[in-house]
Amino acid sequence: MENGQTVDEQGIDLDILESESCKLILVVDDDEDTTKLLKTVLKVNGFNVSGALSGKEAVDKAAAHRPDLILLDLMMPEMDGFETLERLRSVSNAPVVILSALSEKDKIVQGLKDGADDYVTKPFHNEELVERMRAVLRRAGTQADSSRFEFIDVQLVIDVLNHTITLREQEIEVTPKEFEMLALLAKHAPNMVDYAVICSTLWGDDNQDVRNRLKYLVYLLRKKFKKVAPSMDLIKNINRLGYKLNVL
Repeated sequence: MENGQTVDEQGIDLDILESESCKLILVVDDDEDTTKLLKTVLKVNGFNVSGALSGKEAVDKAAAHRPDLILLDLMMPEMDGFETLERLRSVSNAPVVILSALSEKDKIVQGLKDGADDYVTKPFHNEELVERMRAVLRRAGTQADSSRFEFIDVQLVIDVLNHTITLREQEIEVTPKEFEMLALLAKHAPNMVDYAVICSTLWGDDNQDVRNRLKYLVYLLRKKFKKVAPSMDLIKNINRLGYKLNVL
């Protein structure tokens, strides 16, 4: 309350007025209605927003406004999401969250390999979108170079540069594929990573044989973790959809 007036704590639209009080999200989608909807959702949740309806506009605004996070649609005309992501990296180090249709798992995997930080599938739930973005912003603030993931609550450290896993100050020996799996989950923690994304990232394919390999890989990792922390369930299966690191 200020001078008898209620203070508006919502974010603002940088296409109208600029403020530095909140994190700035650049929304990139060629569908104007979707862009407006996303901007409204984000403003209500306390973010500043700017919108771009094309890849070129996104690059220009990223250079001008220096966003804290970029929400990027993949399927756009002229300059698609992949080319836009490549050009964005020349002007901004902001984390990128991909917006993708449910049928585009192969494109999601390609986007993650090209440097995106997370993905949200369409249609999306507003609350999930906001929480995934906040998780990415937290990771960007504490682990900017993604070379070391440290989860204090469970005493787990994943050192990407040295390829070491430490749990409760005990180093755990893992295979290269086991390490790749843990690093992928760590990058997206505390969110879930779909089976299809994990399989395609680790083995370049997604079929029943590959998923069986994934299940066995998780089984072996759980055995190794249980030797150090018997009561801890670090790798959690979510509704038969994917896995996540149980680090909260």
